This record gives sequence, C-alpha cells and structure tokens, in this order.
Amino acid sequence: MRRLALVAAALAAGAVLIAGCSATPPSSTGDNTATGSATLTIGIADDLPGVSLKTDAGYAGFDVDTANYVAGKLGVPTKNITWQRIDQDERVSSLTSGKVDLVVSTFSITAEREKEIAFAGPYFEAHQDLLIRRNDDTITGPETLDGKKVCAAAGTTSIDYLTSHYEGKITVVKVPSWSECVRDLAAGTVDAVSTDDLILAGFAAVPEYKGVLRVIGKGFTDEMYGIGLKKGDNRADQVRAALKEYISSGAWKKSLDANIAPSGYAIPAPPTVK
Repeated sequence: MRRLALVAAALAAGAVLIAGCSATPPSSTGDNTATGSATLTIGIADDLPGVSLKTDAGYAGFDVDTANYVAGKLGVPTKNITWQRIDQDERVSSLTSGKVDLVVSTFSITAEREKEIAFAGPYFEAHQDLLIRRNDDTITGPETLDGKKVCAAAGTTSIDYLTSHYEGKITVVKVPSWSECVRDLAAGTVDAVSTDDLILAGFAAVPEYKGVLRVIGKGFTDEMYGIGLKKGDNRADQVRAALKEYISSGAWKKSLDANIAPSGYAIPAPPTVK
C-alpha cells in the first residue's frame, strides 16, 4: 500500500511539474500581423515543452509558431485562431470529421495517413529515440530493450514502430499523451519512453527533469513532420507556399533557436517542402 501511495504521489507531482514547466516557458513569435475576419481552428498538443505547450499566456512553442505563421499567410490573424487541444490518436479523425481545419502537432507524414488526409510539408525532420532515467545503465539503445516496459502515446508512428519491431520482446504501455508517459518514467512504472527526439529533448530540459531523465541520442527512424489537412482542402498549396517562406525567411530558425536550442538539441538543416 505504501508503494502504491508513493507512486500515486509521484504521478500527481509529475502532473504539476509539466503544468508548471513554464518556469522555462517556450517563446512565442507573437502576432502574425495578418488582418481581416478570417478564422481557423488548428489542432495542437498542449503538453510538449518547447514544441507546443499551454502556458498562462496561451500556447507557445515551435509547432505553435509554425501554425501561427502559416495562418497569417492564409490571411487569418493570430487573434482569430482557435487552438484546439487534441490527443495524438485524434489527429486524423479531427480532420476527417471537420473538428479542426489544420493539425500542427508533430504529425509524421506516412503513406497510411495519406489514405485518409492530406499533408503539406515536411517542415521538420525528427528521429525516434529513447528517454530513460539518468542512472539507468541497462538501456543503451533499442537493441537493449528486451524485457523492458516502454511507454508511447496511442495513435503515433512511435507506437507503431515499437509494436512491429519488438513484439513479444518488450511490454508496450499505451497512454493518451507523452506527458503521461514521462510522468510514468519519472515515477518508475515504465523503463523508457520512445518518441521523436525533438519531443524527448524538450521534456529532458524541463528543470524538474533535468538531471533525472536523459535522451539516449541514437535516433533509429526518420520522422518528417507535416501540417495535416482534410483531403480536398483547396488551401493545401497555400500552406506549402507558407511553409517554404517560413523556412526561407529565417522565422523557422528563429523559432527553433528560441524554443528548442536551449535544451541542447542540435538544430538540423531544414527539409525541402514538397
């Protein structure tokens, strides 16, 4: 009973830590300077430090900056954007149902997803990696995961990779969000979290986890992030053009330098938007 109480306390504390990680808040590029009355509803995550995080001042991070820039080029002022929090496994259905107009949420472009929705991009290339407790010397890469409990969010390419490559060798723990995975790792109920290195670096850099958790640093997949749209959306070409300008203008690098580089993550060269 005492162990269960301790784990519950750790999980509750972890929730506070993530909610309060605005001690090192992500940076926002602010207003996109567009004018007019056009509106957009954009699906995002709200619990990814440096990438897409809800703070006291609103939403901020690299994905949020990306969405805000694109919205501006579509003629939608920042104040007219409705930010819709969605879980990882809701990204496709949120588009097909019309719940959101765009999804900007570390959304990897895959052939399977392109059967149901459209993508514009890529605007970033990440690599699946592992987050572990700093003092764990038994995990040195994906080849040392046998017998381990590995957490991943439902509806992601990360969990697809784990189940297809390590079935029967590891226990895959599926939860709705990455912040829940990280809380479980810190509490000791799972052995590792596996997703994109960009996401993991953000969590590892949160003050409460710095020195507690670490990223292995051996990426083993290529994840090309795109902006999701409903099939047939006639704004797709405009979104692609906006992403090209986002990169060429220097705004892409500025956002990454402000939100991601402080974690120690090495900012890669931008991909070619197709």
